Amino acid sequence: MKADTKAREGLSRDRIVAAAVELAATHGLEALSMRTLAEELGTAPMSLYRHVANKEDLLDAMIDVVFGEIDVPSGQLDWKAEMRQRAIETRAALSRHRWANGLMESRTHPGPANSRYHNAFMGCLREAGFPFRQAVHAYNAVQSYTYGFCLQEMHLGFETPEESVELAAETLGDHADEYPYIAEVAAEFAKSGGYDYDEEFEIALDLILDAIEKFK
Repeated sequence: MKADTKAREGLSRDRIVAAAVELAATHGLEALSMRTLAEELGTAPMSLYRHVANKEDLLDAMIDVVFGEIDVPSGQLDWKAEMRQRAIETRAALSRHRWANGLMESRTHPGPANSRYHNAFMGCLREAGFPFRQAVHAYNAVQSYTYGFCLQEMHLGFETPEESVELAAETLGDHADEYPYIAEVAAEFAKSGGYDYDEEFEIALDLILDAIEKFK
C-alpha cells in the first residue's frame, strides 16, 4: 500500500483539526492553508475535503477546540464569580492559542463547544436577573475587555514584570523631561517590580464586574 493511501486512510476530522491547530500555533494562522496542512499530514489536499468542507469549516472546528478548553461550571450561586472565572479561563485558553484571538466571535457556523460557551455566558446573566438588553451589554463589556487585553498582551514587547521595567526604561530613553507621565510609569515600574499581566487583568476585570452589578 502506498504511503499516500495509508495517510488518507489514517485521516479523520479530529486529526486534521489537531494538525491545523498545531500548524497555526507554530507558524501563525497566516501560514495555514489546505495545501500546507495536507503537506503536514503527508497527504493530498483533496483528501482533506472528505472530512472538512472547506477552510471556513476547518476554522470553525479549530475555534471550537479553543472554546472546549474553557471549562467553567454553569449555574453557580454567584454570577460575578462565574463570569470572573469564565473571563480568566478564556484568557488562559487564548494564551495557549494566540492565533485564535480575533476569530472567537467571528464564526457564523459555531461548533458545539462554542455554542455551549455563549449559551452558558448569557444564561449566567439572565438567570441572575439581568434583563435581556443589560445582559447583552454586560456580555459585550466582559468579552471586549478580555479579548482586547489578550490582544495587547500578545503584542506588547515583554512577558514578565522584570522585562516590563527594562522595556519602559528603553522606550523612554532620554526623553523624561518631555514626557513626565511616561517617565512616572518607568519610575514606578522600577520601584514596584513592573507590570504583571495576571494582576492587571484581574483588577480591571473586577472593576468591570462591580460596574455591571451597579448597572443591574
